[in-house]
Amino acid sequence: MTVDQYIGGIEHAILHLLYSRFFTKFFQDLKLIDFSEPFNKLLTQGMVLKDGEVMSKSKGNIVDPDSMIKNYGADALRLFILFAAPPETELEWDERGLEGSFKFLNRVWRIQENLKDQVDPQALKSLHKAIKKVSQDYSEFKFNTAIASLMELTNVIYQTGANKQIFSTLVIMLSPIVPHFAEELWEILGNKESIFKASWPKFDPALLVEETVELVIQVNGKVRSKISVERNISEEKLKELIQQDEKLIPWFEGKSPKKIIIVPQKLVNIVI
Repeated sequence: MTVDQYIGGIEHAILHLLYSRFFTKFFQDLKLIDFSEPFNKLLTQGMVLKDGEVMSKSKGNIVDPDSMIKNYGADALRLFILFAAPPETELEWDERGLEGSFKFLNRVWRIQENLKDQVDPQALKSLHKAIKKVSQDYSEFKFNTAIASLMELTNVIYQTGANKQIFSTLVIMLSPIVPHFAEELWEILGNKESIFKASWPKFDPALLVEETVELVIQVNGKVRSKISVERNISEEKLKELIQQDEKLIPWFEGKSPKKIIIVPQKLVNIVI
């Protein structure tokens, strides 16, 4: 049977893949297998650079992971590597990013010290938005953008607070990136089984609907302003808000609009 996913460095793209494809096609010709390619999907990792050059023992420009793990922990190092760049691109090594990852994990850790009983509506909406984004990004190996979404969620939690359910879901979504850190928090939250036996969270589509939208306001085809309004605002109320917009008032002085074209939830074009 074929391999679902092959992940390898770009320096292996010739020999490893060439050998595996050769033997697969050879065995197919012998009718020992019924497929022609060994891998269903391929992800080629980018190289790690230091001062613009590829890290190499022969060049003597490698970094010592032991000292970093001692100072920051293996999870902070893993978080930094996955956040610094998409896996398929080159990564320029910068230890300052490792310090940032360490601070972020400490920030997450402090949340469990101040959990609330009530669920904040804004935190709940942000949580379900993050569940959708992170789940999709993980499936596409977009670890850096998944981590960015988790950082955004953490910022919202610091503003609104979080209950045990919201925080537990955040920890589950962090677990593929920082497994030891997440496992320890999971135990502190009172769970007996490993976090890796927990079900992956699902988002509620109803909580993804934004209550407000930003409309672009054009005058004679040129953008003159932008306003935030309720999603289902009436045309009468919308026209009233437009006439009160300070950026648009000069365009209405002594003039009456010939036509107001409204594209719901997107833009308004005023013809004067």
